[in-house]
Amino acid sequence: MIEESGNCEREAIEESKEVVEESKEAIEESKEAVEESKEAIDENKAVERCKTIEENGIIDKSKTTNRNEITEGVIWKQLLLFFFPILFGTFFQQLYNAADAMILGRFVGKEALSAAGGSTGTVINLLVGFFVGLSSGATVIISQYYGAKRKEMVGYAVHTAMAFSLAAGLLLMIGGFAAAPSILKAMDTPTEVLDLAILYIRIYFLGVIGNLIYNVGAGILRAVGDSKRPLYFLIASCFVNIVLDVVFIVVCRLGVAGAAIATISSQALSAVLVIIVLMKTGDMHRLELRKIRFDKRMFHRIIRIGFPAGLQSVMYSLSNIIIQSAINAQGTDTVAAWTAYSKLDCIFWMTINAFGISVTTFVGQNFGAGKPERVRKGIRTCLCMTLGATVFVSLLLYNGAPYIYQLFTTDKEVLSIGLAMTRFLVPVYVTYIIIEIMSGALRGVGDCWIPTLICLGGICVIRVLWIMFAVPVKPDIYTIMFSYPLTWTVTSVLFVGYYALFSKISPRKTKFEPTASA
Repeated sequence: MIEESGNCEREAIEESKEVVEESKEAIEESKEAVEESKEAIDENKAVERCKTIEENGIIDKSKTTNRNEITEGVIWKQLLLFFFPILFGTFFQQLYNAADAMILGRFVGKEALSAAGGSTGTVINLLVGFFVGLSSGATVIISQYYGAKRKEMVGYAVHTAMAFSLAAGLLLMIGGFAAAPSILKAMDTPTEVLDLAILYIRIYFLGVIGNLIYNVGAGILRAVGDSKRPLYFLIASCFVNIVLDVVFIVVCRLGVAGAAIATISSQALSAVLVIIVLMKTGDMHRLELRKIRFDKRMFHRIIRIGFPAGLQSVMYSLSNIIIQSAINAQGTDTVAAWTAYSKLDCIFWMTINAFGISVTTFVGQNFGAGKPERVRKGIRTCLCMTLGATVFVSLLLYNGAPYIYQLFTTDKEVLSIGLAMTRFLVPVYVTYIIIEIMSGALRGVGDCWIPTLICLGGICVIRVLWIMFAVPVKPDIYTIMFSYPLTWTVTSVLFVGYYALFSKISPRKTKFEPTASA
């Protein structure tokens, strides 16, 4: 009995200890609950403070939340907010060459005008366009990872892209300087223009690295939704270019050499500005100089997506080289008129390219966030907006051409030929809309090869065949120019079919995997 009594006492003591321990745990839980309540109260107070500040117009709501407007905001508004900075940025980028052309044409002559454009511009677009196309893969990848909020992968992509821009810049500097004269000669550049064209293009390629750094850096900023600061940089560098054009061409009388020096100097400025902003940002796309290196896997991903775009740019440029060669055979007046028309033509291209870049980023981020219906709605909205903008620009150029051409030259024959070019090509701009928007949207989801093949076949191959077989039968400027609406129409039909039936974002598909490029 005593033994049983002792056992009972020990059991009672143990139970008491357990109760005490449970009480302690309950107390600790209560303390935690109190702390959580305090935190909640503090958070509520902070929210209320933010609301009060916001109502007083001191800060923007977007800066107090983690809301991504591209993936959650009103679609048409986000596209426009993205579009306008890109449009104006592209405008100021084109103003580089336009300023060169206007000052050279007015103060030096039509030979200098032809040297700074025409064949020279085509060669630059060929070589620079390829590497810029390659780097576009980084923009797509960064937009997808940024939409998916994968910080580490964004960092790898940013530093790999910047390493690529430096390496590509060095290759272009050496290769472009060495190969450009041979290419210009192969294009049958008029004899009276050839030496000036070689001088311009060699100086340009000596400073081409600034162009690549800026384009890659601007692509990074646009991928994360920042399209305003690239615009500011271009505005600053454009005005610097104009001032230097006046100093080097008009005051110092350096001719085409002065135009080239002014261009590369202003491009270097834009490169420095974009680097500074990337280094100072506090977001996940921050650039650190010590981390600039090639990440093997990320580089492969960038190239996998960017190579089709680079190849497409090269094929466009090669087909344009063939067209330029056909135009060169028409004489210096026609070459000068085509150079002037290309500056006017840029108004349309910078408009539609801005929509193409906008839809690429929009689709990329929403694809990364796993929102298929928003992706497709964004494409439809962008197509409608692009159509309206194209009609407006076409009417503007068609009616304003006689006045715009006089900015470049006063030569009556050049003016007459240029006006004929405008009257023929401007009304058919609408046939290109689908190509730009569809290819931009498909790039945004990493679907690059099939759209590239469509463009290569529908535009480049057919255009080359037309120049080879149709132009010899009727060798005039109208036969040459007809290659544009012909190929644009065929390619647009092919894009509609592919998008509707086979693409990753086809309306027939109800879902897709986000961050497919990863």
